[in-house]
Amino acid sequence: MLNFLPLPLVALIAGVLLTLNILFWVPILLVFAAVKLLLPFRAVRLRIDPVILSIAESWISCNSGWMKLTQKTTWNVQGLEGLRPDQWYMVSSNHQSWVDIFVLQHLLNRRIPLLKFFLKQQLIWVPVMGLAWWALEFPFMRRHSKAYLKKHPEMRGKDQETTRKACEKFALIPTSVMNFLEGTRFTPAKHARQQSPYPHLLKPKAGGLALALQAMGNKFHSVLDITIYYPDGVPTFMDFLCGRMRRVVVRARTISVPVAQQSGDYGTDAEFRAGFAAWVAGIWQEKEALMSALEAELPPR
Repeated sequence: MLNFLPLPLVALIAGVLLTLNILFWVPILLVFAAVKLLLPFRAVRLRIDPVILSIAESWISCNSGWMKLTQKTTWNVQGLEGLRPDQWYMVSSNHQSWVDIFVLQHLLNRRIPLLKFFLKQQLIWVPVMGLAWWALEFPFMRRHSKAYLKKHPEMRGKDQETTRKACEKFALIPTSVMNFLEGTRFTPAKHARQQSPYPHLLKPKAGGLALALQAMGNKFHSVLDITIYYPDGVPTFMDFLCGRMRRVVVRARTISVPVAQQSGDYGTDAEFRAGFAAWVAGIWQEKEALMSALEAELPPR
């Protein structure tokens, strides 16, 4: 533990280790991704994909290593028992900070297959990391405003098509598809703008989850629902690097997907869309109740 050092020095050490870890693993990742790109055959893919995923898991393990070195975090975790790395998982979580990504990866690495995130198209231009996300086949999504879609109706459904194509690839080997139902990080300003009925959460967006479940066919029959709570306040990324993430509470549970919600067209079937949205709203109400209970049980220190 290096928490006895001045916070700026802890942040410097953590930042350097984070960067070195990226620079070490990404070139290795790209070599195997290039082989798959040059030889786009199913047989090659079935051999190369497990290697690429193993590289990514080793990368995450090294992140966990420097986190343990620089953090003095108390982890309060329940519900991860019985998870398997040879199964397909649809994972859903609330989203409050970039730190959530490190929390999820740290706790789920090698318990389930590598988490695949849906990313904004602009993130492909992030130096080094954009290439890594491309190599790992994280789907890049374009988000268009209603005004843009009104002028360019031909762009409607493009994200749905991207999701379908990505999920077809995910069906080849066990994969974990990560979906932040809120679609963005929680902030008080966004919460007020939405007039969200959930004190601790933004409104859920059910469309992405519905499309992924539909595209993956019979691979997913349940959702791994995760709730992340920071009793001492949501840490910023700089708080994280400085070792100021004191307590993290995580609760996980497996929710069966009702048969009625396993098939249907969310985009065109209004009855199915209403039923699916109601199912997701029920999950969100339970998550809000859990966060309120955790807030009462674990006051800030």
